[in-house]
Amino acid sequence: MRIDKLLSNLKYGSRKDVERMIKQKRVFVNGILCTSGKEKVDPRVDEIMLDQEIIFYEESILLMMNKPAGYVSANHDDLHPTVFDFVKEPYNRFDLNIAGRLDIDTEGLLLLTNDGQLLHEIIHPKKNVYKEYYVEVSKSFDFACLLKPMEILDGNGAPYRPMRPIIKKIDERCFYLKIKEGKFHQIKRMVEHCGSEVVYLKRTKVGHLSLDEKMKPGELMEVDIEQIKS
Repeated sequence: MRIDKLLSNLKYGSRKDVERMIKQKRVFVNGILCTSGKEKVDPRVDEIMLDQEIIFYEESILLMMNKPAGYVSANHDDLHPTVFDFVKEPYNRFDLNIAGRLDIDTEGLLLLTNDGQLLHEIIHPKKNVYKEYYVEVSKSFDFACLLKPMEILDGNGAPYRPMRPIIKKIDERCFYLKIKEGKFHQIKRMVEHCGSEVVYLKRTKVGHLSLDEKMKPGELMEVDIEQIKS
């Protein structure tokens, strides 16, 4: 890859900006001064420095976030702060996408990645990836109702039948629920269908990847991408 394209892709500026940096003798490759934006580099093996700082690069990135309530799962929003407010250097230089969005008032495990194939593997219902949530409801209800066929509305107001979930009961008002789809407000609408209301919701696991409980709200941690691919 040309070095001007690499640095431009990493949001250090346009290719003209990068060429200007090179002329200002600010860019080095493997300790040698770079003299042209056309110079070919392999960011996986070459050490590239700008202003004496090593450029961070990974072809595929997977980040775990402990999402706090009050933040929307979007890149931009005119009304509310977004989860990308927590993404700082060097990760904000990559085009990250959310692998399974969470409602504004839902907390817990959120995954961000620039790997399109991995994103598809995580969020597509046919991939059989369960998402586990810790749920607290306003009043006790018949838990067996959640296992029965039901019809609720999706984010577009169209009726659909959720797949059969997995339930681990804690007490009359608290339980863990595993689902595959992750439709808009799905758990809230399933609980409402059964006569109660969700008062607290936190995603704790995606597949076999669990939220690190040591993470503070808004904290990010890089995950071994092979761990979740397996």
